[in-house]
Amino acid sequence: MNRQRPLSPHLQIYKPQLTSILSILHRATGIALSMGSIILVFWVIALTLGDTTYTLYLNIINNWFGKLILFGFTFALFYHLSNGIRHLFWDAGYGYDLKQAYMSGSLVIFFSLTLTILTWILVFLR
Repeated sequence: MNRQRPLSPHLQIYKPQLTSILSILHRATGIALSMGSIILVFWVIALTLGDTTYTLYLNIINNWFGKLILFGFTFALFYHLSNGIRHLFWDAGYGYDLKQAYMSGSLVIFFSLTLTILTWILVFLR
């Protein structure tokens, strides 16, 4: 009894779709936010330990690499928030249609990028 069964799609033939990429990115941004919260904890600790420690913290965070990490943290925050709102609509039973799912996914990307860029414009204009 040698039946030919279909093979399940694997990564070499599977074409990623917007919904799968957004799902993976939602998980990745959740992990990034968890790890990035350590930066916020260090900030609070540096504030409580006085001027010298806070100045040291600012010197570490105010270089190009520190700003890149903060930019990524900001994007992760807004992406996770936007996609979380999208999931709340799904939990309420809205947006399951494929066209609506792609539209809401595009909106998540748009709002995440827009809010990140607006936040950093406000930071640099202060």
